[in-house]
Amino acid sequence: MTKLSVNINKIATIRNARGGNVPNIQQIAQDCERFGADGITVHPRPDERHIRYRDVYDLRPLITTEFNIEGYPSRSFIDLVLAVKPHQVTLVPDPPEALTSNAGWDTVRNADFLREVVAEFQKAGIRVSIFVDTDIENIKNAAKTGTDRIELYTEPYATDFPKDKALAVAPFAAAARAANEVGLQINAGHDLSLENLKYFHENVPYLAEVSIGHALISDALYFGLEKTIHLYKEELK
Repeated sequence: MTKLSVNINKIATIRNARGGNVPNIQQIAQDCERFGADGITVHPRPDERHIRYRDVYDLRPLITTEFNIEGYPSRSFIDLVLAVKPHQVTLVPDPPEALTSNAGWDTVRNADFLREVVAEFQKAGIRVSIFVDTDIENIKNAAKTGTDRIELYTEPYATDFPKDKALAVAPFAAAARAANEVGLQINAGHDLSLENLKYFHENVPYLAEVSIGHALISDALYFGLEKTIHLYKEELK
């Protein structure tokens, strides 16, 4: 069964808007696990506008499922991940000013850099995933970096889904097959939702994990966090 990792960045955004510790990030993470999440994802950015570096340290001893830290591999990010030692690190090509992740890596142009970073994390026993688009050459070159997994950037799928869902999912299915052929496991994330997740899951093979934050936290405003996680898990059966 494909695992559901809940990205709790948006919870931190709400907390930071008022200061203090409401909502409590640590409690939310534990509740997500208790309600059935298979993992917790955080994406600390240099300006700490949502998840803060301190949060990452505080969360690590509490996570009993899988802890996934994603972000751009600056030296400060690398040092954070090596100190915390999560189960997985997801490398995202975000510049510091990016509002949200909006592209995958060019694994050809950044091959040497990615190879070095991947090796550094793997030496510490941390599984590595590289955020990529559906370009087959990018995926084949991702394998050459030594990464364990790729994460498919799914915003194009979410955008095109209402127009033609079969056409929208086709490149992702092809990308997943190509990744499997070169020995990579497959994650996916960005704008997956209750509207489009089931169809994606049914049509993209070899899917190990999805990471979902914005849509899931938004749905929780209506359904409550526990029911929302159950709803997302149902889509992955």
